[in-house]
Amino acid sequence: MIKQSWNSERASKFKQAAFVYLYVAILYESTVYVMFENQILPDRLGPPVLWLIAGGVIAFLVFLGLYYWQNVWIARSIWIMQAFRFPGLLAGAFFPQVETVTPTTFYMAALVVVSVNFWALARASWDL
Repeated sequence: MIKQSWNSERASKFKQAAFVYLYVAILYESTVYVMFENQILPDRLGPPVLWLIAGGVIAFLVFLGLYYWQNVWIARSIWIMQAFRFPGLLAGAFFPQVETVTPTTFYMAALVVVSVNFWALARASWDL
């Protein structure tokens, strides 16, 4: 990765985006752990512990990319991937399935958190 240099205002936006992303990642990791402990996490894609470890490593690398490298392409890539979270969160919040275990308030709270992350990444990516 190539470190990009910015003025102090833009660099602050990247650092803020990094910490917002870290906060979201901690919430996601915590949610997966709680779901695993309560045995409501499916294991069809492999052992959940492996996914917890992989998620933590990826989150740490993204944090480093945003905080230290301050590369717009890292921020923009994460921003695009975040966009794919919205349909599932909207469906869970406003159109829940009958057999759903997770309450709609969970999805509504996640929508707020992901929206803030989306904003912070856009702010750093395009200097808004």
